[in-house]
Amino acid sequence: MSESRHVGDGIVAAMSQVQASHILLMYAGSERSTASRSKDEAQQQIQAISTQLQGGADFADLARQNSDCPSSAKGGDLGSFGRGQMVGAFEEAAFGLQVGQTSGVVETPFGYHIIKRTG
Repeated sequence: MSESRHVGDGIVAAMSQVQASHILLMYAGSERSTASRSKDEAQQQIQAISTQLQGGADFADLARQNSDCPSSAKGGDLGSFGRGQMVGAFEEAAFGLQVGQTSGVVETPFGYHIIKRTG
């Protein structure tokens, strides 16, 4: 699924695909949004979810309870995707995580995300 190349003294992974889950909070005016919350409300709510995750809360449970994405029914699971399939900031964050690692808050035109790399 990935290849590595030597760069300097380290090895840089040139992954072609990752697996990830996410929690998405949309707001009024974000792309494809049906949410009525304001951008500020969404930002406050995603920060609170991030704090819960840092405290050990279950990612999939919080995705089911809070995410505005249809993937919420699967605990936020987006499956596998390659480069160029997601919007830039989301892709950059997902590919920058180690397996099992969770991002901070990532803003895209769709709203605020928290991303967990699962594979």
